[in-house]
Amino acid sequence: MAKPPLTVFLAAPRGFCAGVDRAIKIVEMALEKWGAPVFVRHEIVHNKYVVDGLRAQGAVFVEELDECPGDHPVVFSAHGVPKAVPAEAARREMIFVDATCPLVSKVHIEAERHHQNGLQLVMIGHRGHPETVGTMGQLPPGEVLLVENVADVAGLTPRDPAQLAFITQTTLSVDDTSDIVAALQARFPQIVGPHKEDICYATTNRQNAVKAMAPQADAILVIGAPNSSNSRRLVEVGAKAGCAYSQLVQRASDIDWRALDGIRTIGITAGASAPEVLIDEVIDAFSGRYEVTIQQVETATENVEFKVPRVLREPA
Repeated sequence: MAKPPLTVFLAAPRGFCAGVDRAIKIVEMALEKWGAPVFVRHEIVHNKYVVDGLRAQGAVFVEELDECPGDHPVVFSAHGVPKAVPAEAARREMIFVDATCPLVSKVHIEAERHHQNGLQLVMIGHRGHPETVGTMGQLPPGEVLLVENVADVAGLTPRDPAQLAFITQTTLSVDDTSDIVAALQARFPQIVGPHKEDICYATTNRQNAVKAMAPQADAILVIGAPNSSNSRRLVEVGAKAGCAYSQLVQRASDIDWRALDGIRTIGITAGASAPEVLIDEVIDAFSGRYEVTIQQVETATENVEFKVPRVLREPA
Protein backbone atom coordinates (compact mmCIF):
# COMPACT_ATOMS: atom_id res chain seq x y z
CA MET A 1 0.00 0.00 0.00
CA ALA A 2 1.33 3.43 -0.96
CA LYS A 3 2.44 5.62 1.93
CA PRO A 4 0.59 8.96 2.31
CA PRO A 5 2.57 12.09 1.38
CA LEU A 6 3.98 14.30 4.13
CA THR A 7 5.85 17.57 3.88
CA VAL A 8 8.36 18.01 6.70
CA PHE A 9 9.31 21.61 7.43
CA LEU A 10 12.76 21.34 9.02
CA ALA A 11 13.72 24.37 11.09
CA ALA A 12 17.08 26.02 10.66
CA PRO A 13 18.72 26.84 12.99
CA ARG A 14 17.87 23.90 15.24
CA GLY A 15 19.64 21.72 17.81
CA PHE A 16 23.02 22.34 19.38
CA CYS A 17 24.13 25.90 20.09
CA ALA A 18 27.73 27.00 20.64
CA GLY A 19 27.41 26.98 24.45
CA VAL A 20 26.10 23.41 24.51
CA ASP A 21 28.73 22.21 22.05
CA ARG A 22 31.47 23.79 24.19
CA ALA A 23 30.12 22.29 27.44
CA ILE A 24 30.04 18.76 26.01
CA LYS A 25 33.58 19.17 24.63
CA ILE A 26 34.75 20.30 28.07
CA VAL A 27 33.53 17.08 29.69
CA GLU A 28 35.02 14.96 26.89
CA MET A 29 38.37 16.78 27.09
CA ALA A 30 38.41 16.50 30.90
CA LEU A 31 37.91 12.73 30.59
CA GLU A 32 40.70 12.58 28.03
CA LYS A 33 43.06 14.66 30.16
CA TRP A 34 42.42 13.23 33.63
CA GLY A 35 40.69 9.92 32.94
CA ALA A 36 37.48 8.61 34.44
CA PRO A 37 35.75 9.39 36.63
CA VAL A 38 35.17 13.11 36.06
CA PHE A 39 32.36 14.50 38.19
CA VAL A 40 29.83 16.93 36.70
CA ARG A 41 27.69 19.13 38.94
CA HIS A 42 24.19 18.93 37.49
CA GLU A 43 23.44 17.62 33.98
CA ILE A 44 26.04 19.28 31.73
CA VAL A 45 23.16 20.16 29.38
CA HIS A 46 19.50 19.18 29.62
CA ASN A 47 19.38 16.16 27.32
CA LYS A 48 19.18 12.53 28.45
CA TYR A 49 20.82 11.15 25.29
CA VAL A 50 23.83 13.45 25.74
CA VAL A 51 24.11 12.81 29.48
CA ASP A 52 23.85 9.04 29.04
CA GLY A 53 26.56 9.16 26.35
CA LEU A 54 28.95 11.05 28.64
CA ARG A 55 28.10 8.77 31.55
CA ALA A 56 29.13 5.79 29.40
CA GLN A 57 32.52 7.49 28.90
CA GLY A 58 33.06 7.89 32.66
CA ALA A 59 31.30 11.10 33.65
CA VAL A 60 29.53 10.97 37.03
CA PHE A 61 26.62 13.41 37.41
CA VAL A 62 25.79 14.81 40.83
CA GLU A 63 23.61 17.66 42.05
CA GLU A 64 25.85 19.20 44.69
CA LEU A 65 29.57 19.72 45.17
CA ASP A 66 29.60 17.85 48.47
CA GLU A 67 28.81 14.66 46.49
CA CYS A 68 32.19 14.99 44.73
CA PRO A 69 35.37 13.53 46.24
CA GLY A 70 38.20 16.00 46.50
CA ASP A 71 40.67 13.91 44.49
CA HIS A 72 38.75 13.91 41.17
CA PRO A 73 38.05 16.78 38.77
CA VAL A 74 34.61 18.38 38.67
CA VAL A 75 32.95 20.26 35.82
CA PHE A 76 30.26 22.90 36.40
CA SER A 77 27.32 22.69 33.96
CA ALA A 78 26.56 25.04 31.07
CA HIS A 79 23.76 26.65 33.11
CA GLY A 80 26.16 28.31 35.54
CA VAL A 81 26.52 27.99 39.31
CA PRO A 82 26.23 30.31 42.31
CA LYS A 83 29.48 32.05 43.21
CA ALA A 84 29.71 29.97 46.39
CA VAL A 85 30.27 26.76 44.39
CA PRO A 86 33.66 27.54 42.79
CA ALA A 87 34.68 29.25 46.04
CA GLU A 88 34.02 26.01 47.94
CA ALA A 89 35.82 23.96 45.25
CA ALA A 90 38.85 26.25 45.59
CA ARG A 91 38.73 25.96 49.39
CA ARG A 92 38.81 22.16 49.04
CA GLU A 93 41.70 22.51 46.56
CA MET A 94 39.75 20.59 43.92
CA ILE A 95 40.48 20.58 40.21
CA PHE A 96 37.42 22.22 38.64
CA VAL A 97 36.46 23.42 35.18
CA ASP A 98 33.66 25.89 34.59
CA ALA A 99 31.55 24.98 31.53
CA THR A 100 29.13 27.88 32.04
CA CYS A 101 27.96 29.18 28.67
CA PRO A 102 29.79 32.46 27.95
CA LEU A 103 26.43 34.13 27.26
CA VAL A 104 25.25 33.15 30.75
CA SER A 105 28.56 34.43 32.17
CA LYS A 106 27.83 37.73 30.41
CA VAL A 107 24.62 38.02 32.45
CA HIS A 108 26.59 37.22 35.64
CA ILE A 109 29.06 40.03 34.86
CA GLU A 110 26.19 42.39 34.12
CA ALA A 111 24.58 41.61 37.49
CA GLU A 112 27.88 42.28 39.28
CA ARG A 113 28.29 45.61 37.48
CA HIS A 114 24.80 46.80 38.40
CA HIS A 115 25.34 45.69 42.01
CA GLN A 116 28.60 47.63 42.20
CA ASN A 117 26.72 50.68 40.92
CA GLY A 118 24.30 50.38 43.84
CA LEU A 119 21.35 48.96 41.92
CA GLN A 120 19.10 46.15 43.09
CA LEU A 121 18.43 43.54 40.41
CA VAL A 122 15.19 42.14 39.04
CA MET A 123 15.69 38.82 37.25
CA ILE A 124 13.15 37.56 34.74
CA GLY A 125 13.44 33.78 34.89
CA HIS A 126 11.99 30.46 36.00
CA ARG A 127 12.15 29.72 39.71
CA GLY A 128 14.37 26.73 40.47
CA HIS A 129 15.93 26.50 37.01
CA PRO A 130 19.70 26.01 37.44
CA GLU A 131 20.52 29.06 35.32
CA THR A 132 18.29 31.26 37.46
CA VAL A 133 19.72 29.78 40.66
CA GLY A 134 23.27 30.34 39.38
CA THR A 135 22.65 33.92 38.28
CA MET A 136 20.88 34.94 41.48
CA GLY A 137 23.72 33.28 43.39
CA GLN A 138 26.23 35.77 41.99
CA LEU A 139 25.02 38.40 44.46
CA PRO A 140 24.20 38.43 48.18
CA PRO A 141 20.72 37.29 49.30
CA GLY A 142 18.05 39.93 48.67
CA GLU A 143 19.98 41.69 45.91
CA VAL A 144 18.12 39.87 43.12
CA LEU A 145 14.32 39.82 42.98
CA LEU A 146 12.76 37.15 40.75
CA VAL A 147 9.76 37.63 38.46
CA GLU A 148 8.35 34.84 36.30
CA ASN A 149 5.45 36.64 34.63
CA VAL A 150 3.69 39.99 34.23
CA ALA A 151 1.55 39.39 37.35
CA ASP A 152 4.70 39.09 39.50
CA VAL A 153 5.74 42.64 38.60
CA ALA A 154 2.86 44.12 40.61
CA GLY A 155 4.04 42.29 43.74
CA LEU A 156 7.63 43.55 43.67
CA THR A 157 8.80 45.47 46.73
CA PRO A 158 12.26 46.82 45.87
CA ARG A 159 14.46 48.66 48.34
CA ASP A 160 14.36 51.81 46.18
CA PRO A 161 12.15 51.87 43.06
CA ALA A 162 14.49 54.42 41.48
CA GLN A 163 17.56 52.18 41.89
CA LEU A 164 16.73 49.07 39.85
CA ALA A 165 18.13 47.14 36.89
CA PHE A 166 16.81 44.00 35.20
CA ILE A 167 18.43 40.92 33.72
CA THR A 168 16.92 37.79 32.17
CA GLN A 169 17.47 34.08 31.88
CA THR A 170 18.97 33.40 28.45
CA THR A 171 16.43 30.76 27.34
CA LEU A 172 13.09 32.54 27.74
CA SER A 173 10.31 33.21 25.26
CA VAL A 174 11.25 36.42 23.46
CA ASP A 175 7.63 37.60 23.24
CA ASP A 176 6.67 36.74 26.84
CA THR A 177 9.83 38.44 28.12
CA SER A 178 9.10 41.63 26.19
CA ASP A 179 5.68 41.80 27.91
CA ILE A 180 7.34 41.45 31.33
CA VAL A 181 9.94 44.09 30.47
CA ALA A 182 7.14 46.46 29.38
CA ALA A 183 5.39 45.90 32.73
CA LEU A 184 8.63 46.59 34.63
CA GLN A 185 9.27 49.78 32.66
CA ALA A 186 5.71 50.96 33.20
CA ARG A 187 5.93 50.47 36.97
CA PHE A 188 9.59 51.51 37.37
CA PRO A 189 10.34 54.09 34.63
CA GLN A 190 13.97 54.49 35.76
CA ILE A 191 14.81 50.77 35.64
CA VAL A 192 18.04 50.03 33.75
CA GLY A 193 18.07 47.31 31.09
CA PRO A 194 20.92 45.23 29.69
CA HIS A 195 23.36 46.85 27.27
CA LYS A 196 22.59 43.99 24.88
CA GLU A 197 19.67 41.53 24.94
CA ASP A 198 20.18 38.79 27.57
CA ILE A 199 18.11 36.16 25.74
CA CYS A 200 20.77 34.39 23.71
CA TYR A 201 21.07 34.36 19.92
CA ALA A 202 20.35 30.60 19.76
CA THR A 203 17.09 30.87 21.71
CA THR A 204 15.93 33.79 19.56
CA ASN A 205 16.92 32.13 16.28
CA ARG A 206 15.19 28.84 17.10
CA GLN A 207 12.01 30.64 18.14
CA ASN A 208 12.00 32.70 14.93
CA ALA A 209 12.33 29.55 12.81
CA VAL A 210 9.34 28.00 14.62
CA LYS A 211 7.29 31.17 14.08
CA ALA A 212 8.08 31.00 10.35
CA MET A 213 6.92 27.41 9.91
CA ALA A 214 4.05 27.24 12.43
CA PRO A 215 1.31 28.82 10.24
CA GLN A 216 1.87 26.27 7.46
CA ALA A 217 2.28 23.17 9.66
CA ASP A 218 -0.55 20.86 10.80
CA ALA A 219 1.68 19.87 13.73
CA ILE A 220 5.04 20.77 15.25
CA LEU A 221 7.37 18.43 17.11
CA VAL A 222 10.14 19.89 19.25
CA ILE A 223 12.87 17.40 20.06
CA GLY A 224 14.17 18.12 23.54
CA ALA A 225 14.04 17.24 27.22
CA PRO A 226 11.18 18.10 29.60
CA ASN A 227 13.63 20.00 31.83
CA SER A 228 15.04 22.00 28.90
CA SER A 229 13.75 25.57 29.20
CA ASN A 230 14.55 26.56 25.63
CA SER A 231 12.86 23.41 24.25
CA ARG A 232 9.68 23.99 26.23
CA ARG A 233 9.58 27.60 25.03
CA LEU A 234 9.71 26.35 21.42
CA VAL A 235 6.57 24.29 22.04
CA GLU A 236 4.81 27.36 23.43
CA VAL A 237 6.00 29.54 20.54
CA GLY A 238 4.68 27.01 18.01
CA ALA A 239 1.25 26.99 19.63
CA LYS A 240 1.06 30.79 19.87
CA ALA A 241 2.21 31.17 16.25
CA GLY A 242 -0.81 29.27 14.98
CA CYS A 243 -0.03 25.55 15.04
CA ALA A 244 -2.89 23.59 16.61
CA TYR A 245 -0.67 20.68 17.71
CA SER A 246 2.74 21.60 19.16
CA GLN A 247 4.42 18.91 21.25
CA LEU A 248 7.72 18.03 22.93
CA VAL A 249 9.33 14.62 22.31
CA GLN A 250 12.66 13.30 23.57
CA ARG A 251 13.00 10.50 21.02
CA ALA A 252 11.13 9.04 18.04
CA SER A 253 9.65 6.47 20.44
CA ASP A 254 7.72 9.31 22.17
CA ILE A 255 5.75 10.32 19.06
CA ASP A 256 1.98 10.00 19.49
CA TRP A 257 1.07 8.67 16.03
CA ARG A 258 -2.67 8.64 16.73
CA ALA A 259 -2.63 12.36 17.45
CA LEU A 260 -0.92 12.94 14.08
CA ASP A 261 -3.38 10.89 12.06
CA GLY A 262 -4.38 12.70 8.86
CA ILE A 263 -1.64 15.35 8.87
CA ARG A 264 -0.17 16.53 5.57
CA THR A 265 2.53 18.84 6.94
CA ILE A 266 4.66 18.81 10.08
CA GLY A 267 7.31 21.14 11.44
CA ILE A 268 10.33 19.61 13.17
CA THR A 269 12.86 21.45 15.30
CA ALA A 270 15.09 20.72 18.28
CA GLY A 271 16.08 22.56 21.41
CA ALA A 272 19.62 23.88 21.81
CA SER A 273 20.75 20.82 23.80
CA ALA A 274 19.37 18.16 21.42
CA PRO A 275 21.89 16.51 19.03
CA GLU A 276 21.26 16.12 15.29
CA VAL A 277 21.19 12.32 15.62
CA LEU A 278 17.83 12.59 17.43
CA ILE A 279 16.44 14.79 14.65
CA ASP A 280 17.53 12.20 12.08
CA GLU A 281 15.88 9.48 14.18
CA VAL A 282 12.54 11.33 14.16
CA ILE A 283 12.68 11.99 10.41
CA ASP A 284 13.48 8.31 9.80
CA ALA A 285 10.43 7.36 11.86
CA PHE A 286 8.22 9.54 9.65
CA SER A 287 9.86 8.15 6.51
CA GLY A 288 8.79 4.67 7.63
CA ARG A 289 5.13 5.74 7.62
CA TYR A 290 4.95 8.52 5.01
CA GLU A 291 6.36 9.52 1.66
CA VAL A 292 8.41 12.37 3.10
CA THR A 293 9.42 15.57 1.32
CA ILE A 294 11.73 17.80 3.36
CA GLN A 295 11.62 21.59 3.08
CA GLN A 296 14.14 23.52 5.16
CA VAL A 297 12.82 26.69 6.79
CA GLU A 298 15.93 28.79 7.35
CA THR A 299 15.61 32.11 9.15
CA ALA A 300 19.22 32.67 10.28
CA THR A 301 22.76 31.37 9.83
CA GLU A 302 24.83 30.58 12.91
CA ASN A 303 28.61 30.47 12.96
CA VAL A 304 29.32 31.14 16.65
CA GLU A 305 32.04 29.14 18.38
CA PHE A 306 33.31 29.41 21.95
CA LYS A 307 36.79 28.37 23.08
CA VAL A 308 37.24 25.79 25.81
CA PRO A 309 39.10 26.81 29.02
CA ARG A 310 42.88 27.08 28.82
CA VAL A 311 43.44 24.32 31.39
CA LEU A 312 42.03 21.79 28.91
CA ARG A 313 44.18 23.07 26.05
CA GLU A 314 47.38 22.64 28.03
CA PRO A 315 49.20 19.29 28.14
CA ALA A 316 48.42 17.07 31.13
